[in-house]
Amino acid sequence: MNQTSNAPRRAVRSGGFRRQQIGSGATAFLLGSVAAACAGLLAPAASEAQEAGAYAVVGATIHTVAEGVIENGTIVMRDGRIIAVGQDVEVPPGAEVVNGEGKHVYPGMIDAFSSLGLTEIGAVPATNDQSELGNWNPHLNAHTAIHPASEHIPVARANGITHTLSAPGGGGTGIAGQATLIHLDGWSVEEMEITESAAMVVSWPSLGGRGRGRFGGGGGGGNFREAQRRFDEQVGEMEDWFEAALHYRDALASGSTRVTRDLQLESLARVLDGGMKLIVRANGHREITSAVEFAEKWELDIAIAGATGAREIADMLAEKNIPVILGPVQRTPSGRDAAYDDPNTLPGVLRGAGVDIAFATFNSSDSRTLPYEAANSVSWGLPRDAAMEAVTLGAARILGVQDRLGSLEVGKVGNVIVTDGDPLEITTRIEHVFIRGMPSDMDNKHDRLWEKYRNRPDSRPVVTTTT
Repeated sequence: MNQTSNAPRRAVRSGGFRRQQIGSGATAFLLGSVAAACAGLLAPAASEAQEAGAYAVVGATIHTVAEGVIENGTIVMRDGRIIAVGQDVEVPPGAEVVNGEGKHVYPGMIDAFSSLGLTEIGAVPATNDQSELGNWNPHLNAHTAIHPASEHIPVARANGITHTLSAPGGGGTGIAGQATLIHLDGWSVEEMEITESAAMVVSWPSLGGRGRGRFGGGGGGGNFREAQRRFDEQVGEMEDWFEAALHYRDALASGSTRVTRDLQLESLARVLDGGMKLIVRANGHREITSAVEFAEKWELDIAIAGATGAREIADMLAEKNIPVILGPVQRTPSGRDAAYDDPNTLPGVLRGAGVDIAFATFNSSDSRTLPYEAANSVSWGLPRDAAMEAVTLGAARILGVQDRLGSLEVGKVGNVIVTDGDPLEITTRIEHVFIRGMPSDMDNKHDRLWEKYRNRPDSRPVVTTTT
């Protein structure tokens, strides 16, 4: 399985690449001796395209997300960046061109919280590297565990997901570690890297949970007073870690030579200094409120991930400008008193209150379903444009990379998809994917299996071999 942009490409489809010769002196490709005679003239243009890395999609409907829709537009990418977007755009000499007539161009979608590259088969422990032993691992970085050859990556990429926040997880309350933001293309994690340490992931204590007694919170049930006591103890332990990181940072700043290096506290100090976003996994409205109060006390840049109970505190989140990364919408309600449509309507409620939202799968094999999570919410009140923004520019804003990713604007990274329709619709086909301004391989395990079983031979007659 090849994932790199340097890998051989799938055969050209309708509307695929064609070499655009501008000012080369060769006006046509002929057969036999004429083609051979022209080969020398064509070589410089081919070399120029190879060196410049220039690609263009011409005559398409371009959905910029940030600046509206451009009909019959052209987008040009070179050296990994978008260099032109508009109707009257000149295509550089030697550029590879995609005929965009009847097609649509969108920014590549962002899975704002996933385990892509960290886990392969859930039931096989040897293929899972999403979590480590212990609950306090601020020094661990998902970047070191990414497996670029994961079969899940090309499957997600073929459905228009071009980058993701690959995040560590854990079995309980604590600091899971650092998440890394990656492109879904590359031979190595260094080639895939966007931001090595994009966020610190924390699992907030819980006051309740299914299968854990009435109030849950770990330790098997009990009354609310007991659940509150455990909750306060766990939040206190979180406070202790940040307090220790503060003292460690101050000791280093003082120039003391007696401070022993501590990678855990060193990593956590970056969060205190504002050098890393804090993403808190929390669901209940009381847990979210506690996490927000914690972030205000320590002056942290925070986002909430999960947030199934955020409906009750939507106005507070909007007032305090706390963004939310929503998990899968196609799920059952999270509480016994929740309405049947709670997961579906929550994105629209939060957006309507003024909360910045993004969608995420919190998964690896299901990352390909990201656009359908957003689409499902459209049927329940979320504006379609807001849903598209939540898997592109909105996600980029929450992750702090809106200056580089999330929309089709000059100067941004060329993560672009070409489709035959709305990418949020399950019937839409993703025809081309560009990552860092280069065409990415569309081959993936799902397509290979489809072709294999679609072309299986007719049933063979059963021959009895017994006497």
